Amino acid sequence: MFDLEEELKNLPDEPGVYIMHSEDDTVIYVGKAKILKNRVRQYFQKNSNHTPKVIAMVSNIAYFEYIVTDSETEALALECNLIKKYRPKYNILLKDDKHYPYIKVTINEPYPKILKVRKLQKDGAKYYGPYVSGITLKNTLEIVQKLFKPPSCRRKFPEDIRKGRPCLNYHINNCFAPCTGKVTKEEYRQVYFNICRFLDGNHNELLSELKCEMKMAAEQQRYEKAADLRDKIRAIQDIEEHQKIINTAKQDNRDVIALAREDAVAFCEVFFIRSGKVLGHESYKIDNTQHSTESEILTDFVKQFYQGIDYIPEEILTEYEINDCEVISEWLRGIKKKKVTILNPKRGNKRNMVEMVRKNADIALGNYKIKVMKEREKNALLDNMQEVLGLEKRPMRIEAYDISNTQGADNVGGMVVFENGRSAKRKYRIFKIKSFEGADDYAAMREVIYRRFRHAVDEEDMIRRGEILRKDAKFLPLPDLILLDGGKGHLSVITELMDMMEQDIPVFGMVKNDKHKTRGLISHDGEIELSPTSPVFKLITHIQDEVHNTAITYHRKLRGKIVSELDKINGIGEKRRKALLTIFASVDKIKEASIDELMNVKEMDRKSAEAVFNYFHRGNNV
Repeated sequence: MFDLEEELKNLPDEPGVYIMHSEDDTVIYVGKAKILKNRVRQYFQKNSNHTPKVIAMVSNIAYFEYIVTDSETEALALECNLIKKYRPKYNILLKDDKHYPYIKVTINEPYPKILKVRKLQKDGAKYYGPYVSGITLKNTLEIVQKLFKPPSCRRKFPEDIRKGRPCLNYHINNCFAPCTGKVTKEEYRQVYFNICRFLDGNHNELLSELKCEMKMAAEQQRYEKAADLRDKIRAIQDIEEHQKIINTAKQDNRDVIALAREDAVAFCEVFFIRSGKVLGHESYKIDNTQHSTESEILTDFVKQFYQGIDYIPEEILTEYEINDCEVISEWLRGIKKKKVTILNPKRGNKRNMVEMVRKNADIALGNYKIKVMKEREKNALLDNMQEVLGLEKRPMRIEAYDISNTQGADNVGGMVVFENGRSAKRKYRIFKIKSFEGADDYAAMREVIYRRFRHAVDEEDMIRRGEILRKDAKFLPLPDLILLDGGKGHLSVITELMDMMEQDIPVFGMVKNDKHKTRGLISHDGEIELSPTSPVFKLITHIQDEVHNTAITYHRKLRGKIVSELDKINGIGEKRRKALLTIFASVDKIKEASIDELMNVKEMDRKSAEAVFNYFHRGNNV
């Protein structure tokens, strides 16, 4: 039995970490303290001016434990690890846990390579980054490839020099082709030294050398080489113009962190500045911040953000003062093995940087608020649909089906999916009817729905056997609502099928007016009245148009293949083609027909019948 009073008396006068537990043993808060006795006792003092968050947390504490450390810095490191491990409810949590990519140049090797990596290593290679945007890294590598043309194949040097012919990249002038043996080791390494200088941002020195090389090449009448160097110089100058210089006097590496908040959500914006240039920036959303100060939010953010990141700059600028700034700086110094300074600038160029980052944090918060408003609108629409249709739950996933054919030929079915009120085009499916030929929309709809649910059952089995992951399933999850392009007949057939399959999913028909436009929905109890101006009616119209277009587009594509096949046969024009498809319903049936059966078609004669028969039976059909 945990005796609170006794445990509080026994708390040591030493630094450490305290861990608060709820009745079910869940860790609900982790904190660090310079003196455990003083810090933990504060939570349980009745006269303390606690925030609502602390009051709520204390009311849920069943017991606590603590770990003594040798220093406050060690306590800070342990606190960060435990927060990451337990994700406590009452700690401010940073959800993003990323390892940003780097560009690695193995300049420590006799024949260097350029690579994309996720981890920094002390191996003598040069690393550039981190690149917070994969697109930025990709673009940088593309620029390097265009400017310096390093080998991008899997050949190893010097082993593969003069082995085999140069690859396509050489012939399209995208590689300097050391495999030909025409490039010396020194020339090879010089290319990579230039790449490093380019990535370092030492453009002036690089441009000066390239200009000298260009002039020399022109004097030697090597005009092709001179033109190539000219293009490199122009490209580097263009890049330099578009890069934003933050501090031309001092080319520092620093991160700048600012904060925007409203109610229970905050956005921390980080700008990554390397060699005086903005390399990238990123926003981090933090929830449950309503009872925390700006300093508390930034303090927790800094601790969690730099715990798992590979690169820590020499300087970190923050919009607000960081609590325990000296302890955190010492902790980061232990990770980086170099001095790390955390500053809260009040004026000057550094304060201007912070203000710029703050503007971006405001934008991130504003975009989030717009997103939330849109989500609320969608939820209101779906709630309205739930009420109008008398559904048990909000229809988060709606599936709609339609059938398309030409006079009973080439039956196809289309399935569209709407999630959260928006079309999910990647989840659309199309079906070619297999069980019968001819015009029977009810049977076609029954086959499509049956196959859709049969696939779902099969995927559930595959998931249980570990053959696929649920996220990779194509027919899961099941819908909350099914809409059929059709009236009471379709509704009756599919309701019967759903009962047979023991699927308790609401089904409604989408009916059209005399002008083939959406009129509304129909159930077994009759039509459901909807105002043409209501959001629910507009959504249903959109869904009906989508499923109709999906089915008819597939049908036209399929029929186009059939028409083009028959058009290859001499003597078969549009009239005979239509007549054949009307009688036989599909090309497969036409293939199986005898000459006499083909001649029974009114528009056909023996010559045309023999032409069709011979086309499909003499290997001419590809």
